[in-house]
Amino acid sequence: MGFDHKDLLGIAQLNQDDIRFILDTAASFKEVSTRPIKKVPTLRGRTVITLFYEPSTRTRTSFEIAAKRLSADTINLTVAASSVVKGETLIDTANNLEAMQPDVIIIRHPASGAPHFLAERLKSSVINAGDGLHEHPTQALLDLLTVREAKGRLDDLKVSIIGDIAHSRVARSDIQGFTKMGSRVTVAGPQTMLPPYLEELGVKVCFSLAEAVAGADVIMMLRIQLERQAQTLFPTLREYSRYFGLNASHLQLAQPDALIMHPGPLNRGVEIAPEVADGPQSMILEQVTNGVAVRMAILYLLTGGIQVGTPH
Repeated sequence: MGFDHKDLLGIAQLNQDDIRFILDTAASFKEVSTRPIKKVPTLRGRTVITLFYEPSTRTRTSFEIAAKRLSADTINLTVAASSVVKGETLIDTANNLEAMQPDVIIIRHPASGAPHFLAERLKSSVINAGDGLHEHPTQALLDLLTVREAKGRLDDLKVSIIGDIAHSRVARSDIQGFTKMGSRVTVAGPQTMLPPYLEELGVKVCFSLAEAVAGADVIMMLRIQLERQAQTLFPTLREYSRYFGLNASHLQLAQPDALIMHPGPLNRGVEIAPEVADGPQSMILEQVTNGVAVRMAILYLLTGGIQVGTPH
């Protein structure tokens, strides 16, 4: 089986076989990061550009590490220090970058659909690193890999996603990814943070944290995205934490081996208690580790390259 896609724009474009192929490829790349010299010549001679219009720690850094571990030439464009601040449009920026013959452009943008807009117009492969309120596909893929490694499967699991669903592109990608792979997805949060179309996506909607985590195999907590809210959607952070903050007592309602996950950054003491975030069931750092492997796999599959095991 091959990966017949020029771009990675969202989980929506992937079928079950595509997802499984990406996860298998990512699993094979994990070994590279454990070597004394963490580098293979897989993408030697290829050029990868990251173009982030929004702040990022994990996603941007892991894409850069992934590209460098594959021996690609990597350029990180800081928008605040580019011609964007002089009024250059997104398409002009992209066209100028493509004139330099890169192989991949990785973009994060506050406008939903920005990566799709570029993918239709550029020959370079485009990777969506998060677009507005739409999708964050590589985050969903690393979440799927983390769960598959820990549980040995993705089908017939209860996955509970809790928090600011309305403003979370991670939630949208995770819902699509887990449901496509056969999991049963439940979402919960304040009513003001639950969009009306959720049941159309095949998920169960709850308004109680206790109901959502009861019997859960995986609990995904989401950050409150105040920067995307036009108005305050809950009275206070203390009130939110009281009703939708995950603490140790809630874990007693879930399966004994339930996984605790979070895409980061954490608001400790708000959506998740420190003892839970740092506890034995937490997979948060495993998610970060798997993010490098998944992004190595995506870069490899979109651009091609020599086999992982090829000698230096």
